[in-house]
Amino acid sequence: PRMADRVSSLGDSLSGVENLIGRSPAMLQLKDQIRQIAGSTSTVLVTGESGTGKEVVAKAIHYGGPRAKAPLVTINCAAIPEQLLESELFGHARGAFTGATSNRKGRFAQADGGTLFLDEIGDMPLALQAKILRCIQEKAIEPVGSNTTQKVDVRIIAATNQNLLEAIEKGKFRRDLYYRLNVYPIIMPSLRERKEDIPLLAEHFALRAAGEMGKVPVTFTEAALEILKNHTWPGNIRELENCIERLTIIASGTAITPERLA
Repeated sequence: PRMADRVSSLGDSLSGVENLIGRSPAMLQLKDQIRQIAGSTSTVLVTGESGTGKEVVAKAIHYGGPRAKAPLVTINCAAIPEQLLESELFGHARGAFTGATSNRKGRFAQADGGTLFLDEIGDMPLALQAKILRCIQEKAIEPVGSNTTQKVDVRIIAATNQNLLEAIEKGKFRRDLYYRLNVYPIIMPSLRERKEDIPLLAEHFALRAAGEMGKVPVTFTEAALEILKNHTWPGNIRELENCIERLTIIASGTAITPERLA
């Protein structure tokens, strides 16, 4: 291969772009966007339905960029109770609250020099949104129960399945934080918008599920693939993956026909 080809394929293998499976126009555009943004340290806001692969995109941006050797730290803002979220993000000083027996590093400090992926940012409580905004503006954090600030150099990638503009109108999301996060927007295509990728994804998941279970992969008849392509997939890639996993459990080594999908 020509040197240029070798370099680009090497770049892809490090960046995780190859973890984004698909050749549809929507996916090619997404991969181009990731390559454009990965080289910078700009803040990225990834929006899209649940199960579209927002975390895969965050990884591809981080590992394709100048911070690839530094940590990528993830926090799901919806999965952590509000009273714990602040100390998870910013850390806490010893004695800050009952049970805080030592100083604890938060996710911002853990991600220093690297990338912090704030998943489900739309679920973050308003009081914390103000603190995140200040932290982004001042590039510094204040651990809970501490009166000293500490400098942090963190690239932020945020993701949400909510319509943040609607949330702003309802008073549930800060407009100023939205503009801080939405420096480079990436909109994830739903599976319905890239039906032509479904056969590739189905094959990929069939091989992966079989490998993990020590079984023979399932294959698909043309008629079965048509059914998969025309399903609405409200849960997107995650739903397709679960479907193929289930088929692997019950029909390992066989060709999947439309009856199996009924």
